[in-house]
This record gives sequence, structure tokens and C-alpha cells, in this order.
Amino acid sequence: MEVHIISKEMVKPSSEEVHLRKPFSLSLLDQFSPPVYIPLMFFYSKPNGSHFDTVQTLAGLKKSFSKALNQYYPLSGRTIDHRCVGSYDKGVPYVEARVKGCLADCVAQTEQEWVKQLLPSQPFCSIPTSTSPQLAIQINVFDCGGIAIVVLCSHKVMDAITSSAFMKSWAAFNRGSNGEIPNPDMLDIGSRLFPPLESIPQNYSSLIEGLWLQEGWRRTRRFVFDDNAISTLKFKAKSKRFEHPTRIVALAAFLWKYAMLASRVASGRWKPSALNLLVNLRPRLKSRLPQYSIGNLLCTAVSTFNPAERDIELDHLAYLVRESIDNVNDQISRSQNEDVVKFMSNQYNPIIELAARGEVDLFGCSSWLNTLDGNMVDFGWGEPTSFSVWRAETRYYSFANLFVLKEMGKDKGIEAVVTLDAKTMDILEHDSEFLAIASPASGPYLNKCKV
Repeated sequence: MEVHIISKEMVKPSSEEVHLRKPFSLSLLDQFSPPVYIPLMFFYSKPNGSHFDTVQTLAGLKKSFSKALNQYYPLSGRTIDHRCVGSYDKGVPYVEARVKGCLADCVAQTEQEWVKQLLPSQPFCSIPTSTSPQLAIQINVFDCGGIAIVVLCSHKVMDAITSSAFMKSWAAFNRGSNGEIPNPDMLDIGSRLFPPLESIPQNYSSLIEGLWLQEGWRRTRRFVFDDNAISTLKFKAKSKRFEHPTRIVALAAFLWKYAMLASRVASGRWKPSALNLLVNLRPRLKSRLPQYSIGNLLCTAVSTFNPAERDIELDHLAYLVRESIDNVNDQISRSQNEDVVKFMSNQYNPIIELAARGEVDLFGCSSWLNTLDGNMVDFGWGEPTSFSVWRAETRYYSFANLFVLKEMGKDKGIEAVVTLDAKTMDILEHDSEFLAIASPASGPYLNKCKV
């Protein structure tokens, strides 16, 4: 397949008034978030029996995108001094491309290196915060009439829920519906609850960056867990201390277990390990926050384990994950009345203690279940046929060991996008016990492209 760029421009909010708005304050949680792009890939087959005017469609997408930026104006700006976002007239890189080939053939090969041509920039790698846009867009039109809308979201100001809310607003404007935000005053609630620091302590910023971003050869694979596999994992994760494990906890514990085992074989030794599970704060705060609030309203539930001291048992790991989530819930109830820096340090103290003992395996887990699965992102052609996350193999300074959990669209089950160092991944993807539960996926589940 060949990808040809047909246009590149900077798209700005359509309202001139937006350009004059005061800087948008980051929250403390944003300040501690890694500066990387997270890629969201929405695949749309050509509507059956419809007349598809490509020129009109592309013009409509660009116009509705500009309208959506009026609502989410910080996404058109640039970060200033790690404290706020301003310069909204800078705009968002917006690329339109033609792809020779069929959409269905493309998504069946999403492990292939050429797919990176569908993206406007490199995802999951460290980016300069002061000069990088908060968003980057590429609209890819295939010969068959299918479209792939690729959105790179800066994790400095957007979590999965913010990204989902923005995409639904953009899609609503494109359909001609009302994409207005009900209460724009709630956009910056994150910075009001967690005010930013004038300057971040160097040990904290270095710690956070070192947790998520590392040098080395990384490899990403996708694994599918159907209903039966998830039920099996929930049953195996049960214990007297934890009788009703959720699918997220059971699956996170399972991936953590086998990543530790693979790391043991790859390195030739046991190492202390930590799992950092991102937890959504919105439903946990005293006042439930709207989905469209901009920022990283997340915290980290940290579970630690030393496999040199006891056997790796799934039910025990699941209990540790559940306990770490309970600890976060307790901290949140106090954090709104206490020093937020103390709140942040409490999350990472267990990792600091582990790292002080020597080399440690750090794994991150981000669940997009019930958060960002492509549902309702309907630009007027129906919901996406598929929604995907893609990552190339890389040696760059990038996200290290990471599990991303997402829905499998209209099919029941969960897809885990797993990134590990190349040697550890090679061992994991050939582990017969792991593969007895996890099914390798060569591409997202997609119905054949309509032509």
C-alpha cells in the first residue's frame, strides 16, 4: 500500500474570540504526566449504497474540527513553563492523505511498519512540551472509500476520557448535531482541585519520566481475551481475601504475572516488580466530574511484589492490585483536604523504596474499558467498524513496559495491547501457559470493507 499526503495545514479554532482567552492552567496531575502522544485510530468502511463525495467529506471534517476546537480551545495551544497552555492561535497540524488499497487489507496488517504512514507523528515517544501541539490529526482516505481518522493526543493535557469526549464532540458537529459542552466552566476543574506547582521538584520529575520513558528496543503485540478466557481469569483470581475480582483486576494481574515470568527468563534473575495501574479520579471525587473536563484526572495505584520471596500466584497478585486501588480510594478522600504533593508522593513511595534496593521491573497498565472504545464516535457514516491503538517497534526514548486494555468493538471480549522490551516479548509470545488463555491478534476485528 502507498500513502500520499495531499495537504498539510494548521487548523485553528473558528472563533477569533478563542484566540484571546487567558492561559489554561494545568493541574498538578498534568505536570506529572509523561509528554508523549497516544494514538487513536478510528476505521470507517464506506457506507453501503451511498454516494461518497470525498472532497465534500474532507471539507466537512475540517470545518467541524475547527468548531470542536472552539469548545476544547486548550487543545489548539502550546504548553508554557509546564504550568499552563496558551497561544491558541498556533493551531493543530492537520494532514489529509490518499491510500492506495483497501481499508480491510490495511487493518489486517496493523503490525506492519508501513502503517506508521497513517500517523502524523511518532506516538509513545518523548516530545518537547513547549513546542509540541496538544493534538495532531491525519485523515486517510482509501481507494475503497473507507476512511481512517488518526488522532494523536498529548498525554500532558489529555487522558483517555478527555480524548473520548473531544472525539464525540467533533463527530457531533460533523453530523450537524449540537456538540456544545453543557458547562464550559468545568473544563479546568482539574487545576482547581489539584493546583499546579510553581516548579516541580527535580527528583519527582526525574522519577516520573524514568518510570514511563526508557531507552531500548521495544516490541508491541496484541492479545485477545474472549468471554470464556475472562471468566476463567476471574475464577483463578478469586481468593478468600478477594471473592469478586473484576475483569480489569484479573486481567491486569494475569499480564503482570506472565510479564514477570518472561522477564525472569530474559534477564536470568528475579527482580522486584511494580505494577502501576492508572485509576480514573472522576467518579471517585466527592463531586463527580463531567467527562469533558480537560486534563489527566488520573492517579496511579501501585502494587509491588518480589518474586524472589514467594511463588507468583494469580490470586495473590489480584489481591495486591485490588488493595492498591483501595489505598488510592482512601488517599483520594483525604487529598482534597490535604497537601496534593503529599498525595502524589504517597503513590510513588512504594516504587522509590523498591528502586532503592536495586534493579526493578516496572509495568504500567491503562484500562480504556467503558472509557474509549469508539462507540458514538459517529461522523455521519455510522460508528467505527474498528478502533485501534498502534505502536511501531522502536529504540527511541519511549513508553516502556505497558499494557493497554480496550474493548473489542461489537465482539465481546478484551484486547490487550502489550509493549515490552524485545527479548521479554519474544519469550512471552511463545509461553504455552500464557497462550492457553491469551490469543495473539494480527489486527483489530474488522468487517470486510464495503466497495
